[in-house]
Amino acid sequence: MTTTESYTGIDDLRVQFDGGVLAVTLNRPDSLNSLTAPMLRTLAETLERAADDPRVRVVRIGGAGRGFSSGAGISESDHANPGAAGTPAEVLDAANRCIRAIVRLPQPAVAVVKGAAAGVGASLALACDVVLASEKAFFMLAFTKIGLMPDGGASALIAAAVGRIRAMRMALLAERIPATEAFAWGLVSAVYPADDFDAEVDAVIATLVGGPAVALRKTKDAINAATLTELEDALEREKRGQLMLLDGNDFREGTRAFQQRRPATFTDT
Repeated sequence: MTTTESYTGIDDLRVQFDGGVLAVTLNRPDSLNSLTAPMLRTLAETLERAADDPRVRVVRIGGAGRGFSSGAGISESDHANPGAAGTPAEVLDAANRCIRAIVRLPQPAVAVVKGAAAGVGASLALACDVVLASEKAFFMLAFTKIGLMPDGGASALIAAAVGRIRAMRMALLAERIPATEAFAWGLVSAVYPADDFDAEVDAVIATLVGGPAVALRKTKDAINAATLTELEDALEREKRGQLMLLDGNDFREGTRAFQQRRPATFTDT
């Protein structure tokens, strides 16, 4: 099987394999790489295939254009064509599959974050083992702005990285956390000036590609086993809670308010 046959993407998800690096690029730049079910399913399938491929030394996940990902698509076009984008429940299931695949990868996963990493886009980035951010990046759990709760394992991933109080701040207040503050918190691995970002990312990835694959795998397994003990339970709790919220009035009001660019008026109790 050739490299091309092993790893093929779709229009919204570019996949390239070269020199031991499997590079996956979220490719909807006009919507800041908002996520659809087909994108997430293709990403999950790619990661699951890579897990059994000894040629892959590092997995790189990034976004096209000026952002990493704005999260699940909630624009009018996304809602008008759920057959193409997937229902919210389908997006949730596909995102959870991606998070599991990233964490279970034997190879190091590197998130390359320019601009926004919001909603489940933040979850995807923060599930990775090394999170490299441009100084222009920011992280945001925007779920409560549309009447939802964090998903994609965020309730476990973020609390494991920065502790309960900061995780609550991100989740309840839905604030933007600039890259420099995220680094100070311990949420990301490194922050680089925008002009130097690509070169610094290449240097980190080269170090991992040239590293001892077995030792890196054992190290990743050990740290995840010690720190992500709640991840699987979190994914299930988030799914149950999110499915209930997706059926609520607050979610419908939140998405209408987002589309109409006005403050939401929440009424569920």
